[in-house]
Amino acid sequence: MGWLAMIGLAALTALGLGFFLRRDKGALQFMLSALLLALAGYSFQGRPEAPGAPKRQPVREQVPESEFAKVREDTLGRFNNAGRWLGMAESMQERGDYLSAAQLLQGQTRRHPRDVSLWVGFGNALVLHGGGRMSPAAELAFQRAAEIAPDHPAPPFFYGLARAQAGDFDGAEQIWRRLAARPDLTPDYRRLIEERLQAIAEARATGQIPSAPAQPQAAPEEPAN
Repeated sequence: MGWLAMIGLAALTALGLGFFLRRDKGALQFMLSALLLALAGYSFQGRPEAPGAPKRQPVREQVPESEFAKVREDTLGRFNNAGRWLGMAESMQERGDYLSAAQLLQGQTRRHPRDVSLWVGFGNALVLHGGGRMSPAAELAFQRAAEIAPDHPAPPFFYGLARAQAGDFDGAEQIWRRLAARPDLTPDYRRLIEERLQAIAEARATGQIPSAPAQPQAAPEEPAN
């Protein structure tokens, strides 16, 4: 098929040149020589039998789902204003675009400054954008969420989750134990906290994370005289 295409193209080209250059025999001979040279080059280097090799588009590596995304719908809801924006941010994070996710949620906290879920999600997005580090900006986002709804369990729970993600397991454990001591805690939050406290305990027992620091003992009382 490659040879047929080349011969057909050469024939059409020769006819066209013959019509336009019929009065200039020198130019016509030169163009015909060039066509013959092109055919010779194709016969030497052309490989019409070789299969096509379309260029593949680069595949972006999928980032594992974050701990925040795994429990967000069960605790903060899905079919609400914040759920829509948090879902969009999580899609960006799964593609590794942490900056766009943080910028998206930052804009939504400005539009809805009293939405606890957006502030919690913004704090988590800042932690992910910082490579798992709890930055001052992320601290402020979680603090803002706690100020808006001091009785809501989401700000301390997700703050502890971000602390654990940043490697501060001792801090996360302290936050979750204080939250678990609240009598008004819902069963869903209590289950999530107990699962994570158990995971920390098992990780310490197997040496995956350091043991908890020893609590200072009170000095013994002096005997009365």
